[in-house]
Amino acid sequence: MLRRTVRPPAPGPTAAGSARRRARLPADIALAVIGACFALPLLWLVLAAADPQAGYQTRWPQAPSLANFQAVLTPELLFQPLANSFLLSAGTAVVNLVAAVLAAYPLSRYQSRFNRPFMYSVLFGTSLPVTAIMVPVYGLFVQLHLLDSMPATIFFMATTTLPMAIWMTKNFMDAVPVELEEAAWMDGASALAALRTIVLPLMRQGLGVVFIFVFIQAWGNFFVPFILLLTTAKQPAAVSIFSFFGQHGAIAYGQLAAFSILYSVPVLVLYVVVARGLGSSFALSGAMKG
Repeated sequence: MLRRTVRPPAPGPTAAGSARRRARLPADIALAVIGACFALPLLWLVLAAADPQAGYQTRWPQAPSLANFQAVLTPELLFQPLANSFLLSAGTAVVNLVAAVLAAYPLSRYQSRFNRPFMYSVLFGTSLPVTAIMVPVYGLFVQLHLLDSMPATIFFMATTTLPMAIWMTKNFMDAVPVELEEAAWMDGASALAALRTIVLPLMRQGLGVVFIFVFIQAWGNFFVPFILLLTTAKQPAAVSIFSFFGQHGAIAYGQLAAFSILYSVPVLVLYVVVARGLGSSFALSGAMKG
């Protein structure tokens, strides 16, 4: 006698959705905790900037005002250091980008037995802390009389982020088909002309990413300008922030918070402007079809 096996009914959409929500609950809780760890310092920053009597504790200001912003909106405290930061960061990013493109092009387009060892050397250079080489660099700057020189500091800061910039630029350049350059070569264009007219426009999004990466690294660099730039008028905002730390542990928390907010605005504006100007794709498919 044959028996029919009765299978239980499949769970409905409501039961499946509840199961997915229960499985997702631990991940949501973990993400909420991580988000709170990032949001709470930002909350203190905003509240302290609006509180003339701000302290290290997070509290709602009793009499909110813009006194802290008015105190830091001076040429000595904000405008001159921000101008120095922009000069250092933009100069470092431009020098770095030019050097990274020229170094990444042969690594991406020409096959050589030295490519892999060179890339491994570049990868090793990304893990080398700048603090480990500052003593010999300082001695070199003293011997060459380059201390307190803005151009020399820019070139050195460019070298500290150049390994990662070369690695990133090569990966973006690999995404540009070499067939497009070959077509330009057949029309009589040189390698540099093809690089300038074909490769760079198609990888402009990657160049923007590298530029922003180097700019942000230089913008927040404290150690190198602190060692190599001796004149107060040449020091960037990352170094001038020391002026809010007084003697005997006295700290102007409100002015420090206001300065930190204003210090972060240029980087955010640059990121938004570059992200909007670059678009969302390389548009390589249309180039390949043509």
